[in-house]
Amino acid sequence: MNLQQTVEHAFIEHFNHPASNVFRAPGRVNLIGEHTDYNDGFVLPCAINFETIVAGRKRDDNLVTVIALDYQQQDCFDLSKPIERHSSLHWANYVRGVAKNLQAAGLSLVGCELAISGNIPQGAGLSSSASLEVSLGLAFSTLAKLLLSSKANALNGQAAENNFVGCNCGIMDQLISAEGEADKALLIDCRTLETQAIAMPAGISVMIINSNVERGLVDSAYNERRQQCEQAAAFFQVDALRDVDWQHYLTHEQQLIAQCSLEVAKRAKHVISENERTVKAASCLSNNDIEQLSRLMALSHQSMRDDFDITINEIDCLVEMIAACLGSEGGVRMTGGGFGGCVVALVPDNLVTSVTATIEELYPLKTQLHADIYVCTAHTGATVLR
Repeated sequence: MNLQQTVEHAFIEHFNHPASNVFRAPGRVNLIGEHTDYNDGFVLPCAINFETIVAGRKRDDNLVTVIALDYQQQDCFDLSKPIERHSSLHWANYVRGVAKNLQAAGLSLVGCELAISGNIPQGAGLSSSASLEVSLGLAFSTLAKLLLSSKANALNGQAAENNFVGCNCGIMDQLISAEGEADKALLIDCRTLETQAIAMPAGISVMIINSNVERGLVDSAYNERRQQCEQAAAFFQVDALRDVDWQHYLTHEQQLIAQCSLEVAKRAKHVISENERTVKAASCLSNNDIEQLSRLMALSHQSMRDDFDITINEIDCLVEMIAACLGSEGGVRMTGGGFGGCVVALVPDNLVTSVTATIEELYPLKTQLHADIYVCTAHTGATVLR
């Protein structure tokens, strides 16, 4: 059985009747533009063909009953009462948070039964949480026969993660999960939420390599960097680092170091330069200029390593060995929040086999770890499957 069939079958087994609707939302990989989203900047992700599936059916009362197949755990809460955080089930707080924020926005939800499963690698930085939030937003609104735009769904998922789950993520993950297009990346302006679809070049595969390094203290490190970026924005007297160009940064760099710290200056340096790289990369992708795109991805990784300090030895090792295989024929960089997780590579189809063989041979020798390799396609955003 495929994932959808598995979830539908489990729904029948658990609730003793079939689901009325099935919903899906994809994970994502970010080609370039890291930690720019919460700085009102630009990102260039694509949705991928890994996803969260939610099967649902309306109830006749106000209860939401949920089974999470991946954990074999259940949760139940009442929409007519204040929705509180679950004390022990982390996944349940995404469900509760999405429902609570939809209600806070004035939507009249209905009680429902939900079964949830996904095939996005957990903890790999491919936005399994955003995929869950967006698929749930689609499920809750559809079952209540309410209209919820893709942007509103994305913003609701972000609010749930910020205010209920407790991670100060930007809007990129939810927006690409809600609005992704097949065979295209999206250049997203995280201030205006405007998107521009960029066709992926023919003959290029998106490879995602999971380092399988367990990501520790990610939320706390993420929140710390967000605070440092806000500190730098306050120094420049702007709303966000999006409003600072590269020359202005260089002119005031020493003053920023003196008034704040070298660390804060390096964080700002990454974000400001990354914004410029991302806009250039979208143009390169559109014009099939892989050589220049390769250089921009390499500079992005160096900046994440040296200025934002979010890469680790195993990730750097993967990037180095893949870059040696690709030369200027493709690009590679860390993707996601950092401290483990995944590397993304744009690889000519004729080099996929050799890149795979190199990783499988060298990565265990250098790190004593095994990497999981996914060859992906750019996929559509959230949809009602039936």
